[in-house]
Amino acid sequence: MNNIKAIIGISILVLFISSSLRHELFNSSGDLAFFDQIIYLISQGKAPVSSVLGFHALADHAAWILYPLALLYKIYPSVYWLFAVQSVALALGALPTYLLALQAGLKENLAVAMVAVYLMYPVVYNSNLCDFHPDTIAVPALLTAVFAARTRKLVWFCLSILLVLGCKAVLSLTVVAMGIWLLLFEKRRLYGAIAIISGIIWFLIANSIIIPYFGSEAALLNRHLYRYSYLGSSFPEMVQILIHQPEIIFNNLFSILNLEYLCFLLLPVVWSLRPQFIIPLISIIPCVVLNLLADHPSQKNLVLHYSLPAIPFLIVVGISSLGAGKAWIKQRRAIVLWSLVWFFALGKFWFFSSKYLHNVDTWTATKEALALVKTKNSVLTTDIITPHLTHRQLISFKYNPSQDIAELNKFHYILLNVRHPGWAASSESLSNLVNILKNQSKFNLKYQQDNVYLFEKAIS
Repeated sequence: MNNIKAIIGISILVLFISSSLRHELFNSSGDLAFFDQIIYLISQGKAPVSSVLGFHALADHAAWILYPLALLYKIYPSVYWLFAVQSVALALGALPTYLLALQAGLKENLAVAMVAVYLMYPVVYNSNLCDFHPDTIAVPALLTAVFAARTRKLVWFCLSILLVLGCKAVLSLTVVAMGIWLLLFEKRRLYGAIAIISGIIWFLIANSIIIPYFGSEAALLNRHLYRYSYLGSSFPEMVQILIHQPEIIFNNLFSILNLEYLCFLLLPVVWSLRPQFIIPLISIIPCVVLNLLADHPSQKNLVLHYSLPAIPFLIVVGISSLGAGKAWIKQRRAIVLWSLVWFFALGKFWFFSSKYLHNVDTWTATKEALALVKTKNSVLTTDIITPHLTHRQLISFKYNPSQDIAELNKFHYILLNVRHPGWAASSESLSNLVNILKNQSKFNLKYQQDNVYLFEKAIS
């Protein structure tokens, strides 16, 4: 157990340093800004409506877990709490993995090998570098739920399910699927029934009451369902297409991109995928099917977090196969080496030597400009700077060149990196904006260096 504690501690440190360094190099984006601003507003007792994406905290995924996370911001408001929570959550998944392995009869060295398989799963590390998402908290909770069900620890099982449901409404489908597996194949009828019933109830409450109350269908379509645009532009239209034009779905499902996605997802544990041990993969059907159905490539790779709910059950399959002595690879070193190969092949740690250095030429200027933003007043900036200034009620990275100059007057600060404008703007549009602001008496140029400009509204 001491070895596992040390492994978890080192993993937390590696994950935290990685996500923090990415953020410091100005590679964070809108999702981190959204969650950071929302949690900050909750901690300040203000309405948790993000100006970054225009949503209430509960209108996005009904993720009530954001409210207890705000307690950390009451100690000291910092985005690094989110990196810490995410790093701890992902690393802690090693503990139930280890306990499940021992329960399955694996020797200590093989149990540690399965911990390595989990920690080196590309999705785990890559998700840690994908801003912040509550989904990461659900990973150790799902593994704990499986262990609790197998050891008949009802309280721990219920608490784990509750935590998973609080992270994201769609995870209720994973909980239901896990319940079906537990009920029909693990012979844990009570645990399976609890998972199925609670998953269904929360899915209905979240999607029929909470999300519509705090948001709107139009906002939801714009935020999430654009990934399934080929199925229509509204829920009723999607249902009609599903019923009357199923060939559209089949044409999208059976594609080279989907085949590639499945291969990369399964390769780290392909050595354990024998027919008699893959029954736990019933639990990953909602997650994987949603990713396969999407026509947006972001859900079909291991760079982002969309495959996280599948990882606990892929690990369970690996443990079961190895415990029965039926895995294709049985030696500890070979298992660890196999995981290491795919970690190096699919992990995005190598971004630190390429993509993540893209903004380094303006790093000093941007940091100096940020230091001059002294108040919590409103800010207009670029998407890569936004996550560094979200502790305020109004911040935006969406500049429309056609908008009236009067629209700019609602911002107290305008901080622009013309050289690196991000995805939401162009260098040309920001250069034009800089010229406009220089000719406006309402704004003073406070800083200019390396194509980084900070304007502050003049005191009238």
